[in-house]
Amino acid sequence: MALGKNFRGEGRKSTNYYSTVFVAVFVGFCLVGIWIVMSFIVPFQNTIVQAPETVNEGKHIVNNNASTHFEDSLGDIPVESTKVNSQTQKTESESQPENEGDRKGVEKVSEDSPEENKQEVVRDSSGQSSEKNDLEKELDGNLNSESESNKSTDNNLGAERNIGEATDQEEKFGEAEEDKTENHGHSETKQSTGESNLESHVNNKVSKEAFLAGTQPETLTEVATENGTWLTQAAESQHEKESQKSSASVDNSKYDWKLCKTSAGSEYIPCLDNVKAIRMLRSIKHYEHRERHCPNEAPTCLVPLPEGYQIPIRWPQSREKIWFNNAPHTKLVEVKGHQNWVKVTGEYLTFPGGGTQFKNGALHYIEFIQKSLRNIAWGKRSRVILDVGCGVASFGGYLFEKDVLTMSFAPKDVHEAQVQFALERGIPATLGVMGTKRLPYPGSVFDLIHCARCRVPWHIEGGKLLLELNRVLRPGGYFVWSATPVYQKDPEDVGIWKDMVEITKSMCWDLVVIGKDKLNGVAAAIYRKPTDNECYNRRPKNEPPICDESDDPNKAWNVSLQNCMHKVQVGASERGSVWPEQWPLRLEKPPYWLNSQAGVYGREASVEFTADYKHWKNVISHSYLNGMGINWASIRNIMDMNAAYGGFAAALKNWKVWVMNVVPFDFPDTLPIIYERGLFGIYHDWCESFSTYPRSYDLLHADSLLSKLNDRCKIVAVIAEVDRMLRPEGYLIVRDNVETTSEIESIAKSLHWDIRFTYSKGDEGLLCIQKTFWRPTKVETIAAAIV
Repeated sequence: MALGKNFRGEGRKSTNYYSTVFVAVFVGFCLVGIWIVMSFIVPFQNTIVQAPETVNEGKHIVNNNASTHFEDSLGDIPVESTKVNSQTQKTESESQPENEGDRKGVEKVSEDSPEENKQEVVRDSSGQSSEKNDLEKELDGNLNSESESNKSTDNNLGAERNIGEATDQEEKFGEAEEDKTENHGHSETKQSTGESNLESHVNNKVSKEAFLAGTQPETLTEVATENGTWLTQAAESQHEKESQKSSASVDNSKYDWKLCKTSAGSEYIPCLDNVKAIRMLRSIKHYEHRERHCPNEAPTCLVPLPEGYQIPIRWPQSREKIWFNNAPHTKLVEVKGHQNWVKVTGEYLTFPGGGTQFKNGALHYIEFIQKSLRNIAWGKRSRVILDVGCGVASFGGYLFEKDVLTMSFAPKDVHEAQVQFALERGIPATLGVMGTKRLPYPGSVFDLIHCARCRVPWHIEGGKLLLELNRVLRPGGYFVWSATPVYQKDPEDVGIWKDMVEITKSMCWDLVVIGKDKLNGVAAAIYRKPTDNECYNRRPKNEPPICDESDDPNKAWNVSLQNCMHKVQVGASERGSVWPEQWPLRLEKPPYWLNSQAGVYGREASVEFTADYKHWKNVISHSYLNGMGINWASIRNIMDMNAAYGGFAAALKNWKVWVMNVVPFDFPDTLPIIYERGLFGIYHDWCESFSTYPRSYDLLHADSLLSKLNDRCKIVAVIAEVDRMLRPEGYLIVRDNVETTSEIESIAKSLHWDIRFTYSKGDEGLLCIQKTFWRPTKVETIAAAIV
């Protein structure tokens, strides 16, 4: 029995032993399984979104947790209305050999996945994911901390606080352009170091935080055109065209793109090359044939590229030379080469910087004007000027060195391609003429107006054209007239000078000084517009007459010239009674006269002004400069198609770019504000073609514009015009409702454009697309544009 007892005891011990081993093995397998699962999950959670080495390389899709930041900025947008854009594929493009290897990066931000499933993945050029290092984790933590801090901000802030509370971004935005553009990268400036990759990650992260910090809050969303304080150009615009019906839906099969066949070829400008309308003119005595004559229906064909076209040379080198094939004209070389306007040098057109009155260079001429009258104070008192009959715009091009912004204009006339040369050089210019219509600018906005042998007969018809300069010249502003009647004594010049003396005296313009430039052998008469009405009141004759009070000097879109003068505004709260602050203070400080009126969004105008500026600084520094797939090193000429207060252009002040601010003629007239802050712009109707050459701009910006054109315009025609104005590899940024951005994206795909970035939240959409070199093979003959 003892033996049997002992046997049973050993059996129990053996069973316990094997049970223990089984449990141990089971636990071991569980631990191994957990370890395997964790090793799979944790790196996914800890990896980061990495920007490609250059923005032009490597398509990538980003799933991120930006929705919380989006919601902070759009508290009034319901989450359930979020729309996620489908991934788009890169379209074919016929780019230049140096760019053929570029792969366009497409970023998409999705918000439909649960928060716990959102992942950030970084992939190198081989597509392998990687974990972030300690420094990246630390920076991630800092960004997340800032994000959580921003979340606590009230979603219903007033106009004073509702945008751009991150004040440190202004300092970041003010960095040197060279350093910034390197972050975006280009095929010529690839970055492969860990530091640059990390910097790209940080920029992308910050960018996502503000993509819809960039969306306008309730304060700055709806344009209250019914607000009696803000009139529109449409109120007095003459000969307004009938509305054009827009297509109600998008059908890619309808986009049958064709090349425009016209006599102007690759330089077709629909409203200036309407040969049929020009032939029907009763007179061309007042340059009517150089004015706008838009076709009844805006064209939807695409302008061909000139043979051998290349991506333009970048600023500042472009000021001195451009590719000959991009603007293949030699007439100015033949007739103005001796005045150092332009020369042919191998494959380039070169610009020595001369002009008719300054053949020894624009810089010397600019200094000559300053020495003749020091109160001009380039870049301080005189910030925004108008150059009439600008030639190739070397005067304005070299005034950039003085911090002066010049609106240069000239007609499309016998001075072949002069404005095209200017734009290709990266100098602001537009096509226009002193004819029968007012210039498309508000009254009393230019600090100085310049004419150097500009071929305008100021002295005829009672000085009618000079009276138009008087309308746009700021009270106390200067008119610099450098022309042969000032210093030559032949009978014709003497007669013109005599007439000018009489006319300017009757206009109460004060001849301040006649400066003599011995080097160039020329002279300039400098006049000053009065700052009060005392002289007007004591004139023996009311000639030229004072305009009726019903004649608004700010009404300029498609309005005929008036042979009268407007009284100077002298009230303490009236615009024009006080000279603006010196540059750059005037850029950021709300004009004194805004305090007396409500803003375009229904709040106090000065508050809206400040909020709008903060808004665009935030959008540009967070979003546009980083993560949109834009190569900012290639950007020089920019147009804001719906400028409002000009905050977008103001936020770019530290960059080597210029912005043409456009105020649509039927939108609230904010253009005087834009000029008051030291920027410039123009009125326009986007159902018509813009007065510029094809391929003029590197970037077009359309904020809350295109959806508002649907009632009057065919959107396809508007995009065809965008295509005409944009250079190949130029960008279009659209901020609008989702229906509109989706429609534009579909049209862009049919044009073989690259979709660089899309984002949607609720009914708000953001789209960045890039034009390619693609041109259709079919041809459409525009009979009205054939000579």
